[in-house]
Amino acid sequence: MQITAQLASQIRLLFLDGEWIAPGLRLQVGGLTLAQARQQVGDLNTILKLTYHLRYYLGGILVVMRGGKLAIRDKYSFDHPDLQSETEWQAFLAGIWKDAEALADLVDQMDDVGLYGDFDDAKYGTNYRNLVGMLEHSYYHLGQIALIKKMVLAQGA
Repeated sequence: MQITAQLASQIRLLFLDGEWIAPGLRLQVGGLTLAQARQQVGDLNTILKLTYHLRYYLGGILVVMRGGKLAIRDKYSFDHPDLQSETEWQAFLAGIWKDAEALADLVDQMDDVGLYGDFDDAKYGTNYRNLVGMLEHSYYHLGQIALIKKMVLAQGA
């Protein structure tokens, strides 16, 4: 299997319905209500905040993979929208699933030259480095989401 196919598979496992390293994001948050996603547990980030954080980086990388410029900034990566309804929450989640599939499709179509080419600018490293970094970073936060979800559900929210 080509490395691009493996990376595309990892993106799908992480964000969509995978259960390789852990249940994917869709399995972790797909059944939660907006109230549960917004539930504060101590001083931890909320599930909504962490989910937005993952979407922020996914979206930023997707823009670059489509030929655009890197426009995301770390300082904005937790500034989630103020969702007010279940409809908005479900639309927010649907956007993540759509972006994850789009990124996986682009990576699947990439050749080695593209994979090891510069990510927007040489100072950001290669596309490979950024894709693997996004996966590792996202699994870190997915673990947080899984633990916070257990706490939220235990509180009966």
